[in-house]
Amino acid sequence: MPELPEVETTVRALRPLLLGRKITEVRNYWPRHLGNVDLPTLQRRVHGRSIQTASRRGKYLVFTLSDGETIIIHLRMSGHLSVVAADTPPQKHVHTIFALDNGQELRFRDPRKFGKVYLTAEPADVLGALGPEPLVPEFTVALLRERLNGRKRALKPLLLDQTFIAGVGNIYADESLFYAKLHPQRTADSLQDAEIIALHQAIQRALQLGIEREGASIDSYIKPDGTRGDMQNAVNVFRRTGKPCYTCGTPIERMVLGGRSTHFCPHCQK
Repeated sequence: MPELPEVETTVRALRPLLLGRKITEVRNYWPRHLGNVDLPTLQRRVHGRSIQTASRRGKYLVFTLSDGETIIIHLRMSGHLSVVAADTPPQKHVHTIFALDNGQELRFRDPRKFGKVYLTAEPADVLGALGPEPLVPEFTVALLRERLNGRKRALKPLLLDQTFIAGVGNIYADESLFYAKLHPQRTADSLQDAEIIALHQAIQRALQLGIEREGASIDSYIKPDGTRGDMQNAVNVFRRTGKPCYTCGTPIERMVLGGRSTHFCPHCQK
């Protein structure tokens, strides 16, 4: 599933292609793609509106329109957005298309069909439950300490909880815990202050590296232009089961925690 760095990479690539463009038509071939609106309503409410901003909230892409409406897209497990000429031959699994006034189209390809498109005048109706953004100045050590206080959940599933912190998924949770030298089964309420500081730094370090390397093309993720990200070549533990830790040489181990594959170094993360 695309996580914060992959979604941020997508937004940055799409922004110069979409800002100021008017939506002239919407086509949808998989009704379940539409999360809170039917196709006729979506077509009516966005027709002729221009895209004013393109941003990200957690793992969601957020496009505000000229009349105050907002299109929100969640890529989920296999979603991919690209802007192409309207006469580009259709790809398999393109389920939702926004035609633009310059002869191009924003196409939402989604082989596994779990992605969602929302249209709302109140973005908080879709995004309101998300936790804080981990790369903004407001995400301080004090805020992380406050959010960890009293929680007895294991760290790995807690980091995956989007109401705790927005945008962190399986890859960057594993990498963050490795950087912080914290075992994924440690409970949140067991952390000492130095460990909270280390975790705060580690989360930001892992996510910033993911953005710098334009995401991890480990499964289906590719950038909007069709090229691959490079974060998969910079992971320390994620999907490196049995391979030596770059720090100590101990084989990386895998466990299932909270229903998710979890990778860690048993020596560095005791």
